[in-house]
Amino acid sequence: MEVLKEIANVAGKSGLYRILKPSRAGVIVESLDGKKEKSMIGPTARVSVLKDVSIFTDGAQESVPLAEVFVKIREIHGEQVALSLKEASDKDLIEFLDEVLPEFDRERVYVSDIKKIITWYNVIAENFPEAFGATTIAVAAAEPATDEQDQEATSAE
Repeated sequence: MEVLKEIANVAGKSGLYRILKPSRAGVIVESLDGKKEKSMIGPTARVSVLKDVSIFTDGAQESVPLAEVFVKIREIHGEQVALSLKEASDKDLIEFLDEVLPEFDRERVYVSDIKKIITWYNVIAENFPEAFGATTIAVAAAEPATDEQDQEATSAE
């Protein structure tokens, strides 16, 4: 899911942002809400690129990348998650993630995190429907690259 490289969450700000251009004074972003406002995020702000976000698990893997979780959500729930965050109980939200990722760590993944996952999924599905193409699912289902392959990929760029 290559699109996650250019989408970020900014601590203290609601919503998701598309990274447009890094600069010396921070990074220029565009909101993914209906307004599409551009703004400068300073160098001291905590910016989390979604490609680097993962969900804690109890299984053999310590965590699962958010892209894999999004692919599983797509397989189970389709284009949009119909669960209403305002009306859903904590139990409903935990059951949702349990259906998608049964091995998630119930002590380190909070209900607020599950709400973010659902919100982020719906925003990405709405703004970048091509992100969930057949090739994305095949890539996400493939085994993770070894450290050696990662180094080769980064040196090639």
